[in-house]
Amino acid sequence: MSQKKYVAHVKQNSNAEWASPHYLEEHLRDVERLASDFAEGVGLEWAALSGRWHDLGKYRKRFQEYIRLKSGYECENAHVENGARAPHSTAGAIHAVEQFPPGFGHIIAYLIAGHHAGLPDWHGGKGSLGFRLKDGVEEYQEAMAENIPADILQGECPSLPAVAKSSETISLWMRTLFSCLVDADFLDTEIYMQPEKANLRRQDVSLETLQKRFSTAMTELQENSEASLLKNIRNRILDECYSAAEWQPGLFSLTVPTGGGKTLSSLAFALKHARIYEKKRIIYAIPFTSIIEQNADVFRDFIGDDAVLEHHSNLDVEPEKENSRSRLASENWDAPLIVTTNVQLFESLHASRTSRCRKLHNIVNSIIILDEAQQIPRDFHAPITQTMQQLSDHFGVTWVLCTATQPVLVESKNAFGQLLLKGLKNVREIVKNPAELAKGLKRVDVQLPAVDTPRLSWQALSEELILEDCVLAIVNTRRHAKELFELLPDDGNKLHLSANMCAQHRTEVIEEIKERLTQRRKGDQRPLKVISTQLIEAGVDVDFPVVYRAMAGLDSIAQSAGRCNREDKLDGFGTVVVFKPEQPAPPGFLRQGEDATMEMIASGQLAEPLLSPENIERYFSLMNVKGERDKHDILGLLNASHSNDAPLAIQFRTAAEKFRLIDNKGVSIIVPFKPKGMEKSPVEGWIEQLEFDSSLKGVYKKLQRYTVTVPEKLADGLVAKGCIETKAGLFVLLDIYYHVLYGVKSPGSLAEAESCVM
Repeated sequence: MSQKKYVAHVKQNSNAEWASPHYLEEHLRDVERLASDFAEGVGLEWAALSGRWHDLGKYRKRFQEYIRLKSGYECENAHVENGARAPHSTAGAIHAVEQFPPGFGHIIAYLIAGHHAGLPDWHGGKGSLGFRLKDGVEEYQEAMAENIPADILQGECPSLPAVAKSSETISLWMRTLFSCLVDADFLDTEIYMQPEKANLRRQDVSLETLQKRFSTAMTELQENSEASLLKNIRNRILDECYSAAEWQPGLFSLTVPTGGGKTLSSLAFALKHARIYEKKRIIYAIPFTSIIEQNADVFRDFIGDDAVLEHHSNLDVEPEKENSRSRLASENWDAPLIVTTNVQLFESLHASRTSRCRKLHNIVNSIIILDEAQQIPRDFHAPITQTMQQLSDHFGVTWVLCTATQPVLVESKNAFGQLLLKGLKNVREIVKNPAELAKGLKRVDVQLPAVDTPRLSWQALSEELILEDCVLAIVNTRRHAKELFELLPDDGNKLHLSANMCAQHRTEVIEEIKERLTQRRKGDQRPLKVISTQLIEAGVDVDFPVVYRAMAGLDSIAQSAGRCNREDKLDGFGTVVVFKPEQPAPPGFLRQGEDATMEMIASGQLAEPLLSPENIERYFSLMNVKGERDKHDILGLLNASHSNDAPLAIQFRTAAEKFRLIDNKGVSIIVPFKPKGMEKSPVEGWIEQLEFDSSLKGVYKKLQRYTVTVPEKLADGLVAKGCIETKAGLFVLLDIYYHVLYGVKSPGSLAEAESCVM
């Protein structure tokens, strides 16, 4: 150890006294150790070197004077003294380039240069790696002039693993190494800054324990459920999942009609597969935040509260608002079962930000179940399927595409062997005969409109619904749901659902719907009419005798049919009526789906049974023809190029900025919903806690159930009209603008919120 002690971090204790510093050499060696542990099987030598060199810039005199005399917790993040920056992340990057041959040293340079601000582009402005390697020479020279231990600076150039030898696969490998570095850096810093929090991260429950819990709960469920044909079919699916769990890891599909029990059967597959092949964790990705809590609750019932981590994306901190506290509070997915969203999963896999990337190394050697896999946006099929294939081929990830309506994501060739569609390879279906299963689980008759059928006004539709005793009507936008709902009699027997309502609000309405349906089965004669957007289609277990569905894609029609006669309790089939509403679906994917379905109706391609796997495949093939699969050239941006001026050029940051699964993700606002039995909303108290301490991650988790995502333009308008206050860095809706039935109200010209889908 050198005589002079260099400092990495400092902090004040609760009594405002300075604690003993976190010394730099200790920090570098600990991050090296942690990063290499995380990268075992991926490239531990590369991760170790990036950890050892990542903070070499902190040896420079300027940084040491600054942090010893001026810094505190937030200052450590910004590294600013009197407006003059004291950066430190370029010196290690230059050192790597100086040590190793062109291209090899640049691998580590990307990781180190980005360990605070995120992985950079090679080309671009002052933040690009190409610029920083030239501009940061002074920082590097000042650091090298200090008394750095010789063994810290030394290092042999590791060999490249197979995954890093392809220009198509090296970027994912580098993002995984980056994850190892930043998570190691975060965790070692957390041990010093917040030791009490670091102790809470330890996970003791194993996947083997979870499988035992699950088996016990499933046995109890089966023993207590009534004998029926549906139960026999569900048990057969479960048995096939258990059998397939013994197959070699790779890519799987689980094609089960809605109501076939695929959620629990897929978990059964994953738990057994994980035990046999020593997988580290299970990740369950869901397309909509509106149902994530429900699925997580189901898993908790079967495997325990201590096993499940919910990770939403609607309260993620924006890049410009990130600081030391928010980065330390971000999730690294170090849990046995993670329930998350497609947005969180796939945007993280293509991210450059440190807080988004830190979880990636924990995806290695895991099992990922994509629930409702058809919801993967077509504009991103190419980069998503390439990443899925790479994770399967090189990182030990087993994938399960779980849905009633399988999208066409598999690579296809013509009779001459020419590639028609680049996609997934060697996907194995878990269910032995999906077509036969679809026939066995047929529980509804679907009535489709003819091509020349006129559009139905909301008034005319409401008159049809009034004649039904118990009915669910699903429409395409929030505005349509509100218009139709208001046309029904206000007799206390109608309920409304849309994403203008927060999750807690929706949950209470869904529970009321389920209770009313249960009471009807027991003889309650009260009518029930539910008007909902498509959020009810995925994962919401309700069972109506009649369902009306506004014209949409065949996959949406199939999902709607899954809310009809779900438990096969009717004498005969349930009825699904597909109608052409007075306005077509909004432009975009929904409209394309509606057009594709009408095209299939017109051409006579929809043979019986209507919702067969063959029809679904034809539908998705038609949808693939209609759109782009890499609309934003993500693959081009992440494909490494090599030249004398740019030994390893990858546009990490630009790719991350363009990889947005939802074009307008909108703005999350906190709403003052009052749960049943409470005189006021709990939101006010939680906001006060955050104003006192913004790092309370548990409070953010509570607030997730009280958020509504609205278009950015609408959020700006609500702010301008004084409908929203900013508290603790969050948008908080005033009480008078949250309706007890509809959720967020949009005053005056701001009614466009209700035109949103969901």
